[in-house]
Amino acid sequence: MPYKPDLGKIVAYQIYIKSFCDSDGDGIGDLPGITSKLDYLASLGIDYVWITPFFPSPQRDNGYDVSDYCAVDPVYGTMDDFDELVSEARARGLGIMLDMAFCHTSVEHAWFQRALAGDERYQRF
Repeated sequence: MPYKPDLGKIVAYQIYIKSFCDSDGDGIGDLPGITSKLDYLASLGIDYVWITPFFPSPQRDNGYDVSDYCAVDPVYGTMDDFDELVSEARARGLGIMLDMAFCHTSVEHAWFQRALAGDERYQRF
């Protein structure tokens, strides 16, 4: 997808993953569910799919309290599911934008745990 420097002219469609599309019947939306709706989303004329957090989280803040930014919560799928979503979106000319609010990072994140354990470097963060 070509770089679009004028963010004032793009259209992003935000998806709250938990309620968007459940592909496996467990009542919770997931990454394969989003992938299954890409043709529909592209037909809307959007430029980006903006997805709320799907990273591992203790869910004290609707998933924004992320405990690992480098993984996918199994409730929402796998990293392979995410890779497929990105690939399929790109094939339709859509970008993927991740909603990442770093100021909401979970106390279960490794950095917080190191600080709590007395690591002075992480306590300074």
